[in-house]
Formats: sequence, structure tokens, C-alpha cells
Amino acid sequence: MRSNHIFRYPYLFVLFVLLFSVYNSSAKAADGYYYQLKIYHLKTQAQEDRIDHYLQNAYLPALHRLGIKNVGVFKPVEADTSGKRVYVLIPFKTWEQIKKTDQQLGADQQYLTDGADYIDAAHNEAPYTRMETILLSAFPKMLSPDVPQLTANKIDRVYELRSYESATEKYNVNKVKMFNDGNEVALFKRLGFNAVFYAEVLAGSHMPNLMYMTTFNNKADRDKHWDAFSNDPEWKVLVAKKEFQNNVSKADILFLHPTAYSDF
Repeated sequence: MRSNHIFRYPYLFVLFVLLFSVYNSSAKAADGYYYQLKIYHLKTQAQEDRIDHYLQNAYLPALHRLGIKNVGVFKPVEADTSGKRVYVLIPFKTWEQIKKTDQQLGADQQYLTDGADYIDAAHNEAPYTRMETILLSAFPKMLSPDVPQLTANKIDRVYELRSYESATEKYNVNKVKMFNDGNEVALFKRLGFNAVFYAEVLAGSHMPNLMYMTTFNNKADRDKHWDAFSNDPEWKVLVAKKEFQNNVSKADILFLHPTAYSDF
């Protein structure tokens, strides 16, 4: 009976293991990030102060200890007349990481101590009036988040969060295809939009939709970039294609700025 050549020659076995490891790592690297976007709805300055203290001193440090390095915390550039809001963007490398993070936080004594004022708040002194959660999956053309390279002070920066809703799931799939196969993501990159993420919404209150975030040094910088985008020949060709017509039924645009302690 002939011997298996891999085991007959040990160095071939070692080479096989190394190649399999590289292949397996590449396969994992090809999987995109998942994002959780938390939106805290607030009524009072006291609630905002409590949320800020909790996020800065307990939540973000605890997530950092779990290996989640970049967490974004944002507030609207202009105050919403219906109340204050705080947006928290958390990137996860795997779906499993999403499921186990809360359990890990519950076992982190430093987090429980540092965040006690928020965690143990009384029912009649709640730190927020409502909290939303949106779950997203990164686009194939931008599998992981990016920390923008901006030069302006954080308070002056403009982070533009966009949500594109579609009339049906099929139209939503078409708009996602436009970003990826249609190279809309590549167009934004070429024009220097400093994107944080592009993602399809898996669970949220405005589905079917996708969301993405681009960043600028200030409002004038933002307007300049969008003017260049609107007049770019590649965009004019793309938006005129018959296959990509009517794939957005509503667009929500929100201007945010990062807090001083935000990682983004």
C-alpha cells in the first residue's frame, strides 16, 4: 500500500498546515464587520451628563478591554426640537461577538463599578427616555470601519449619517448592488469622502434600508465634496443607468459631530 506523501514527508505536512492556516485566515478576513448603532433619546441636560459620564468612563473603556478598539459617540450638530440624542457606533468583528459582549460586560467588575450611576439608576430617574438599536452588516466593498484622517478640531467636524430607504426589499438589494458592483463606494473613496462605514440594515425601524457615514473637516468642506460628487462624470453615468432607477424612496440625512472622547 502506498504511503500518503504528506505524512511520508513531514515538511510537506507542515507546509500543508501553514497553507490551510493562511487560507482559513483569508476566509475569515473576507467576512465583513457588523455594526450596532445605539441611539439614546434624552429630555434633560442631567440625562445627557449622565450618559456622557457612563460612556466615557465605563462603557467605552470596557469595550476597549474586550478588544473593540474604535467606538464612535456622536451628537447632532443642531439640537433636535423633539429632544436631545446621543449616537453610539460599535463595530464588531463577528456576529458571535455581538451576542457575548453584554454577558462579558456583566462580568466586568470595573465596568459595573465605573458605570454604577447609569447601570443602577432608579426607575424614576432613568438616564434616557428611550434607546433604539440598529444592527447592520458591512458592505463587501468596505468590510471594516475606518477612522477618518481629519485635521479640524472634533467640535468643528461634520459626520454625515445617511439612511436610504427603498420601496421594497428587491429595490433595497438593488441599491446595495449600486454601492458595491456599481462602484459607488469606490467613487466616494476617490473623491475623498473619508467614510467610516457603509452597511446594510439587518434590524431597525426604517427597513428596508442601508446606512453609511462620511466625514468632513467642516460644513463648507462637506458641501464642496458633495458638489464634486454631483458633477462627477462617473456618477452621472451610474445614476442614469436603467438598472438602478427608483431604488431609493426616502433619504434621511443627519449631521453629527463626535464627542471629545469618541474614538472616531
